[in-house]
Amino acid sequence: MTVRGLVYAEPGAAPAFEEIVLEEPGENEVRVRVAACGVCHTDLHVVESGGWHMRFPILLGHEAAGVVEAAGDGVTHVAPGDPVVIAWHVPCGECRNCLRGDERRCSNYLRGARKMRRAADGALLAPVLRTGGFADALVVHAACAVKMPAELPLEQACLLACGFSTGAGAALWSTPVQPGSSVAVIGCGGVGLAAIQGARLARAERIVAIDTVPEKLELALQLGATEAVAAGDEVADIDFAFSAIGAPAGLVDAVRMLAYGGTACLVGVPPSRRALDLDIELDLFAKHATIAVTHGGDVVPQQDLPFLANAALAGKLDLERFVTSTIALDDVPAALEALHTPSGVRTVALL
Repeated sequence: MTVRGLVYAEPGAAPAFEEIVLEEPGENEVRVRVAACGVCHTDLHVVESGGWHMRFPILLGHEAAGVVEAAGDGVTHVAPGDPVVIAWHVPCGECRNCLRGDERRCSNYLRGARKMRRAADGALLAPVLRTGGFADALVVHAACAVKMPAELPLEQACLLACGFSTGAGAALWSTPVQPGSSVAVIGCGGVGLAAIQGARLARAERIVAIDTVPEKLELALQLGATEAVAAGDEVADIDFAFSAIGAPAGLVDAVRMLAYGGTACLVGVPPSRRALDLDIELDLFAKHATIAVTHGGDVVPQQDLPFLANAALAGKLDLERFVTSTIALDDVPAALEALHTPSGVRTVALL
């Protein structure tokens, strides 16, 4: 079948809508009609980095939710008509970490057969993070399709595919926040706010939100932070510090505010070829500090995304507040450009 998708054709080209051809889903594959897809910085990074080491042409989008249209042989956990989130961070089951039972640190991730081509020349499309959500429909490995409760609106559910699960997962699973502990979150964009929600769900006693923008700090307080601190002000005695910004200075600050035995977690995607300015003896050794990294919240999608969805339906998480605007698919290129001067939390394209 032929559908429309947002294609980044070559370095320096502006993303543009093209016709794409979807092959029929094969064994352990599904076709999903996309209903909503979040506009995430990762897609902007793909464009501005000249492809982020991906092969061209690239199908943009990766924070998608929709409805299963067709399922190939062997698919039993979802069926046509089921609402699903399309997860990108799916353990492969074959790498050394998966084989020793540590699926959260899968080093490979599941890669299904590539089933989407550009109609103009038949070129195989490389979907961002193995998904490609800025399209009318997509074909993915069935393990990427996570069934959602029918009561959860898909414009909220799509955030679980990346941004929200990255932040919340950092606090819940990558470096699990302990009840009664102190937490700091540096950067109160969508991912940082999700980390605050995750820390609250984990029953942290003190949650410090840190940002340069007063409006973001106010929203952080509404979403579970117990304190709001302007970036640059001193914060100390923190058990778990999360840097939800890309700049290396965020991780440096996270380490330096730790209490003895504390953990600093890098959540934001950093720029390449940067170094950390830390005193190894004073900042790390003397504090018995740990530096950790999360990749997308280190989620196991089939168990963690339904957990987050049900927590939202129970009022323990507030996904609704994270969707601050909705747009049509045609408006996605402009929305990606608008991420240079972001406002609100997350823009979601509705198809």
